[in-house]
Amino acid sequence: MTYLKFDKTLLINLERSLTKEMIRTNRAGAYNSTTLIDCNTRKYHGQLVIPIPELDDSNHVLLSALDETVIQHGAEFNLGLHQYSGNTFSPKGHKYIRQFDCEVIARTIYRVGGVILSKERLLSMHEPRVIIKYTLLEAHSPTTLRFKPFLAFRSVNELTRENNVADTSYQTVPQGIKMRMYQGYPELFMQFSKRNTYYHQPNWYHNIEYFKEQERGYDYQEDLLVPGYFEMPIKKGESILFSAGISPVPPRSLSRLWDDEISRRIHRVDMYSCLKNAAEQFYQRIDNKQYLLAGYPWFTSRARDEFISLPGCTFVIGKTEAFYRAMETATGEIKAFLNGERKGLNLKGIDEPDVLLWFIRTIQQYAQHTSIQEAAERYGALANEIIQFIRKGMHHNLFLHSNGLLYVNGKDKPATWMNAVEDGHPITPRTGYVVEINALWYNALKFCAELSGALGDTHASDLLNYQAETTKAAFVNMFWNGTYLYDFVDGNYSDREVRPNMIFAAGLPHSPLDRQQQKSVVDITTRELLTPKGLRTLSPKSGSYRPIYIGGQLERDRNYHNGPVWTWTIGAYAEAYLKIYKQSGISFIERFMGGLESEMTELCIGTLSELYDGNPPFKGHGGMSFAMNVSEVLRVLNMLKETENENK
Repeated sequence: MTYLKFDKTLLINLERSLTKEMIRTNRAGAYNSTTLIDCNTRKYHGQLVIPIPELDDSNHVLLSALDETVIQHGAEFNLGLHQYSGNTFSPKGHKYIRQFDCEVIARTIYRVGGVILSKERLLSMHEPRVIIKYTLLEAHSPTTLRFKPFLAFRSVNELTRENNVADTSYQTVPQGIKMRMYQGYPELFMQFSKRNTYYHQPNWYHNIEYFKEQERGYDYQEDLLVPGYFEMPIKKGESILFSAGISPVPPRSLSRLWDDEISRRIHRVDMYSCLKNAAEQFYQRIDNKQYLLAGYPWFTSRARDEFISLPGCTFVIGKTEAFYRAMETATGEIKAFLNGERKGLNLKGIDEPDVLLWFIRTIQQYAQHTSIQEAAERYGALANEIIQFIRKGMHHNLFLHSNGLLYVNGKDKPATWMNAVEDGHPITPRTGYVVEINALWYNALKFCAELSGALGDTHASDLLNYQAETTKAAFVNMFWNGTYLYDFVDGNYSDREVRPNMIFAAGLPHSPLDRQQQKSVVDITTRELLTPKGLRTLSPKSGSYRPIYIGGQLERDRNYHNGPVWTWTIGAYAEAYLKIYKQSGISFIERFMGGLESEMTELCIGTLSELYDGNPPFKGHGGMSFAMNVSEVLRVLNMLKETENENK
């Protein structure tokens, strides 16, 4: 039985099938994404979407879609599907789909009368090239295939209209053509493994709509150029491969290239293998430097997201070399930041106040995976340099006060991961003494004391432990209200909102709380924040609770961290829960994981969306695939495995 398999009943039901998406990446920033029935519903969808650094920092849609037509006895059966104005769908090719599965790669089976056609697609590793393989499984009469490319040549953040600037000319290449609609773009090579006839008939298709953009309050209509079409006969049992890339490929090599790519693919047979595959999709190489994208389709590499996501997306899934490569890049950029450099750094937001503490937490997880000695030798010097950087007040928005706690200004600019803004100012202005920042600070002090001890510097270790004790006492005095932790404290104001940020104080290896306080935090988090998708960002008991992530940009931003669920916080929750409830907590966390498994066949299949509504049915929203969510769920699965092994 195929784990990611969808039948005709679901696929021909547009209300259901249009909500299910797929995305595949090439570990270098390019991706292929659409719905299961190949009807684009976002401006970010496309058969070939690539970064073009010569133009900007955005991804660009080159090939938006490729429509196929089966021709027998002069009758044409178009397999494509697009939404046009007036909620009109044409040419309704989804009615011919009999099955879609994605255990290894995306495969669609079409049936048109006596014709059964298989379509499979993949994206080349580390090269911006999509390859689609068509195999005629059954046919009783001579059959011809026609292919009609829809070209966009635009940023994913924009839409295009018919214009006189677009270059609609083409040049022939081996068994295909190449085109470049606008200056500054690379040429797009469209080639087949089989000889074909190309008919050049440039035509704009008007008012194609993307309802996902309409839902989000953005422009949602555009015109796409169809330059012409390719035709070729196909015999029963024969396979034809189509390639779209920014460099030519010898047509005779396409079959070998396909086989090589297939051999590298992971079989997705359960939630773990799905998320492991999704984790590797976030890898991005730029000029021999390794980064981790925050997600798809619109995210870049962001420092906080990368450091939170690295463990689960690398060594937890057996990809330790990927961890080393990413850390080599990250340490270079952090050292530059510590030395006062601010320009030319690719890790966005590296100057945000909590980022350096998340980086130390990443090293700590590496130490748990290997050994404290290994972590000390590789990263101990830098970790302690970060501690001194903070203690000396060299960070522009991280101030160590005499009570041992860190103070941040979050009034003018977001200081934490709850970073939505309105008119340039934080919607959730967490400022002053912030709970997770100070929990991370205490944890960092204790961990760096361990690193110093491992390096033989007992004096530094003793100083850090002494500093940690001061911080611990001040933390409890500042944040503990008798039942749970204030979210932030600024002057005489103590924020009593129940938010998930306090769970880090209970879940981190070095907690400033005693066991009873940790249990109290876990219990109120369970009662008021836990959902089947993770932790809400705000308790439903709050008057500011806005659980549904809908509406225009401003409304969604106001809701962003005031009720919706962010799944990644489940990592700290599981750590805290298992710490308190030990063996008896395993079955509870396992049941929670079972609830998350249903997401593997919802929305973007085989991965986890950016966030979920805080109320039932906990619908997913935002980015199709989000690194922190994928990483932390993988980490929880690993925790369960390790906890079970410890108790055998």
